[in-house]
Amino acid sequence: MGRAKYIISAVLGSFAVAYVSDVLVADKKIFGGTTPKTVSSEEWWEETDKKCQAWPRTAGPPVVMNPISRQNFIVKSKTEA
Repeated sequence: MGRAKYIISAVLGSFAVAYVSDVLVADKKIFGGTTPKTVSSEEWWEETDKKCQAWPRTAGPPVVMNPISRQNFIVKSKTEA
C-alpha cells in the first residue's frame, strides 16, 4: 500500500498540471492568437450544418450527418426485435 499513495498522488498531480496548462494555453492565450470565427460563431455552425444536410444522397434513405447530436435515433426494446 506504500507505493499506491505515490502513484495516486502522481496521477492526480499530472492531471492538475495538464488542466492548468490547458487553461493557460487555450483560454488565457499566453502564446497569443485569437479564437477562430469557425469556433466562436453560432452563425457559422448553422451554415455548416445546412451544407452538411444538403449533400445529395446516392443510395438508401436520407440520413442526418450527426444523428447523436440530433437525438433522432430509436432504441428498440428486446420484445420488438
